[in-house]
Amino acid sequence: MKRAGTSQRRVLMKRSKTVFIFAGIALTALRPVALAFDDATIEAPEIATEEVRRTEIAFAKTMEERDFEAFQTFLADEAIFYNGDQEIRGKEAVAAAWKRLFEGAEAPFSWRPEVVSTLDSGSLGLSSGPIFNPDGKRVGTFNSIWRRGSDGTWQIVFDRGCTCG
Repeated sequence: MKRAGTSQRRVLMKRSKTVFIFAGIALTALRPVALAFDDATIEAPEIATEEVRRTEIAFAKTMEERDFEAFQTFLADEAIFYNGDQEIRGKEAVAAAWKRLFEGAEAPFSWRPEVVSTLDSGSLGLSSGPIFNPDGKRVGTFNSIWRRGSDGTWQIVFDRGCTCG
C-alpha cells in the first residue's frame, strides 16, 4: 500500500479544513432554529386538540355560570368577534359588547364544541359546534380559532357565532 505523498496530504488537510469551516458556519446559522425548538412544546396533535376542546367547554361554562370575569380570561388581547356583519376588535371591545349577555339569571344562549382540530404544531386550534337558545333549540353554529400562548394556555382570537343573544 502506497502512503500519501506530501502534496496529497496537503490537499486532504485543505479539504478537511474546508469541511469543518462549512460545518461551523451551518451550525452557527441553524442555532436560532434549534433554540426556537427548545422553547416550543412539541406534542401529539391529539393532545392539543383535547386541550382546545376542554378550553372551549370551560369558555361556554362561563356563560352558563354567568361568570363575566372568567369569560374575559379566555379572550386574547387582539381577539376579533363577529356580531352578524359587525366586527368587534380587541379584548376590551369584545368584553364590552358581551357584558350585557351576562346580565340576568338565565343565559341567553349556550354552545358546545362538536368539531375540534389543531395544527400539527399545536399553536392554533379550531372549534365549531351548535348554539342553543334557552329552550335547548339549535339556533346557529359557532366557529372559533384558539391560539396557544407562550405559557401554554389557549386564548380565543377569532369567534363567529350568530346574533341569537
